[in-house]
Amino acid sequence: MKSNSNPPAMSIGQVAEHFGLATHVLRHWESVGLLEPARIGGDRRRYGPDDLYRIAVILRAKEAGFGLDDIREMIAAREPAERRVILRRLENDLRRRIAQAEASLELIRCALNCDHEDFTSCAHFQEMVTDRIGIEARPHVPV
Repeated sequence: MKSNSNPPAMSIGQVAEHFGLATHVLRHWESVGLLEPARIGGDRRRYGPDDLYRIAVILRAKEAGFGLDDIREMIAAREPAERRVILRRLENDLRRRIAQAEASLELIRCALNCDHEDFTSCAHFQEMVTDRIGIEARPHVPV
């Protein structure tokens, strides 16, 4: 006898617990068109495997820093070429934010590894901050 490979549909509470979310988050995602769970027995939501997959996609996209509008646009795109254009734009945005985060991490490491008693008086730290300003600037050194 063949066993059923699809897990049974889950309630909103079960899904929220499974993903570590509050139920209101799932309701909000539904209200903005990201989710469309089945309804049974009145108005009770039931989430199947496709819903769980979509939630995982939404979470990954949010972890990458994408907003719900970007995620909805990506999910709603029906044509592969259209989806690729959207994904390329999101990829470029993510690469830019990664570069910014790496620059910030470098600044923090510079401060942590600085031999100066006050790292804000360190020429290297000041140079890194000045580079971020993007113009010739004279750093203010606290007295």
